[in-house]
Amino acid sequence: MNNNKTVEKADIMVITPHPDDAEFGVAGTAARWIKEGKQIVYVVCTSGDKGTSDRSVKPKDLALIREQEQQDAATLLGVREVIFLRYKDQKLEDNDDFRKKLVRLIRMYRPDTMVTDDPYRRYQYWHRDHMITARVALDAVFPYARDHLAYPDLLRAGIEPHKVKEVLLFHSDSPNIQFDITKMFDLKLAALRCHKSQVGNRDWHDLEKMLRAWAMEMAKGTDYELAEAFHRIEMW
Repeated sequence: MNNNKTVEKADIMVITPHPDDAEFGVAGTAARWIKEGKQIVYVVCTSGDKGTSDRSVKPKDLALIREQEQQDAATLLGVREVIFLRYKDQKLEDNDDFRKKLVRLIRMYRPDTMVTDDPYRRYQYWHRDHMITARVALDAVFPYARDHLAYPDLLRAGIEPHKVKEVLLFHSDSPNIQFDITKMFDLKLAALRCHKSQVGNRDWHDLEKMLRAWAMEMAKGTDYELAEAFHRIEMW
């Protein structure tokens, strides 16, 4: 992680719990933004060291594999930087240590838009790390990154408060904004295929068919063929 108090501003920060989450949730839109000239930074909170059914792979080795896969996918999309926080998979907690790390990064990179999972999905069984990451990321945006009296040691170090303008939540039960990814869908798939440890043993035809159907569903009500949908929260 970059520990400098000043870095080049990023337009968008994508915060996910594991490698590959961004490719499933936002890669098509990220590719579109990058084509438009936006600077994107990924923050990956764990290295996914438990995400395998292969009993011969050690967690330490799996973490290295998955980090490289995430870096390869991000490079393919044109993401400017990937920051790995390296918390343990399945061990994320809503605590001050985690929240402060995200606040520090938000203040350093000063994104206008923050993208993460929706922590409030009601009717799906899903990974606890996703809920925790999204909750902590939302708290980090507001009020902690905004308020100078939150984490005064960051202020003393010259890391100034920052106000994020909007938050986009993917995998939401209540999407209210859609982005056309029709021309970016193949690139999204190519980025996802970088995650060989996660999708290499799956029937790729069936996975592509599922993702295309999902993107078609998210495009309903628009003139897009394929879309990614988010719940957008305007912060300011």
